[in-house]
Amino acid sequence: MATAAATARVIRVALDGSGDFCTVQDAVDAVPFGNTCRTIIRLSPGLYQQPVYVPKTKNFITFAAFSPESTLLSWNNTAANIQHHQTSRLIGTGTFGCGTVIIEGEDFIAENITFENSAPQGSGQAVAVRVTADRCAFYNCRFLGWQDTLYLHYGKQYLKDCYIEGSVDFIFGNSTALLEHCHIHCKAEGFITAQSRKSSQEHTGYVFLRCVITGNGKASYAYLGRPWGPFGRVVFAYTYMDQCVRHEGWHNWGKCENERSACFYEYRCYGSGSCPTKRAGWARELVDEEADQFLVHSFVDPDPQRPWLAARMGIRLPYSA
Repeated sequence: MATAAATARVIRVALDGSGDFCTVQDAVDAVPFGNTCRTIIRLSPGLYQQPVYVPKTKNFITFAAFSPESTLLSWNNTAANIQHHQTSRLIGTGTFGCGTVIIEGEDFIAENITFENSAPQGSGQAVAVRVTADRCAFYNCRFLGWQDTLYLHYGKQYLKDCYIEGSVDFIFGNSTALLEHCHIHCKAEGFITAQSRKSSQEHTGYVFLRCVITGNGKASYAYLGRPWGPFGRVVFAYTYMDQCVRHEGWHNWGKCENERSACFYEYRCYGSGSCPTKRAGWARELVDEEADQFLVHSFVDPDPQRPWLAARMGIRLPYSA
């Protein structure tokens, strides 16, 4: 993969004008449609207050910074109030269109970036990132918000060493996503996930592998998930759950029929919020043979003849490049 790294294009963004561009959107706009060359957009430290849209076919883009604490992409759109430089015809309306960063280009990578929706608590749906693209990866990123923080809408995504916070349905959508070694923080009463698989024939779902779930110090106020789609599928494996997780664990979204179709599983989790004997009777603990398919990278990278995850990780560059 050294060759791929050597041939990558690098664009520098700095708020003080010392880079190629002053805004992230201007850098994205400089990438051609139909892009086939890995293009690394290096962000100098700063607070970038502007919504960002990565269009379809602007593929192979990387957002990279030195640390997520020093580099923030922030905006305050909500489902009811969207201010964006793109028209609703392109980005959509409501929850779909309100993301601070909207990613529709495939093979996207982000490293050491904070994505924030700064709308205050009680603002309703306020997305930090929407991903409607295949083969996207996030490393050591932070996703900040309250309701609907991270919209994993479509495609396959891999998140490693990330921090995700929120209250209501703050990881949601119908993609196939593996979140490994991530920190999930429940800021207030609500639901961590709202996965929207619509039929048993879909292979979508969210897997949380070796993650940590923390709360605000209070006990038993957050559900692990509820099915936005009737066949919603979520797995927590080898995950620490603190006392914020409700003993029943899962919610049926007020529809008893969802209890027959939703696939909500846990596997060898631990902590005071892990209560297998008190969980909702229609969610269950996986046995070893069932769990195996969810504990490997092939959950999101299934074709050994055309792997994408290892290839993407291989072109990561040091910040000084």
